[in-house]
Amino acid sequence: MEIYDTEEEQVAALKDWWKANGSSIITGVIAAIIIVGGWNFWQSYQQDKITRASSLYEQLIKAGAAKKLDSVDKIASKLDTEYNSTAYASYALLFQAKAKVEEQDLVAAKELLQLAVLSTDDGELQHVARTRLIRVLLALQEYEQGLEIIANVDQSSLGGFEAIYEELKGDLYVAMARVGEARTAYQAALTAGQSSPLLQFKLDDLTSGDNTGG
Repeated sequence: MEIYDTEEEQVAALKDWWKANGSSIITGVIAAIIIVGGWNFWQSYQQDKITRASSLYEQLIKAGAAKKLDSVDKIASKLDTEYNSTAYASYALLFQAKAKVEEQDLVAAKELLQLAVLSTDDGELQHVARTRLIRVLLALQEYEQGLEIIANVDQSSLGGFEAIYEELKGDLYVAMARVGEARTAYQAALTAGQSSPLLQFKLDDLTSGDNTGG
C-alpha cells in the first residue's frame, strides 16, 4: 500500500485514480440504478396485472351467478387472452366449463377443460381440471379416452388425488360393464383414503349385483 508524504500527493494520486476508474464507476452506478428501477417497475407492473385479473374474475363470478352466460364467455375470453400468465386465466376456464355443463353443452365444456389442463403449470390445478374433464367424458360416453387420461397421469404427482382418479376409473369401468375392474378400482380408492358413503355404496352395489347374479 502506497504511503503519501503530503496532502498534495494524496490529492494528486486521487485525481489520477479517478481519471483511470471514474468512468467505469459512473457506468456501474447508472447500471445499478437502471436494474433496480427496472425491477421495481416490473414488480409493480406484475402486481397491477394480477389486481386487474382478480377484478375481472370477480366480474366473471357475478356474471355466472346472474346467469349472464354471454358475459361469462366474454370475460373468460379476455382473461385467457390478456392475462394468461396469471392463475386467474385457468380459474376462468374452469368456471366457464362449469357454466357449459349447466347449459348441457358438454362438448364445449370438454374443450375448455382440455385447455385448462394445458394452460397451467400448477399441479393441483391441473388435477382439478383433469378430473372434471374425465367426468365430462364419462357423461359423453367417451370412456376409453377417460381411461387413457388417467393412465397417462404422472403417478408421482398424484398426492391427494390418487383416490379420486381410482374412483373415476371405477365409474368408467362400470359404464363399460367391466365389473371386476371397477371393483378393483373402487377398492384402490378406499385404500388410498377415499372413504365417502357414495364410494362405499358403489362398491356394495357391485357386490350386491354379483350375489344376485349368483
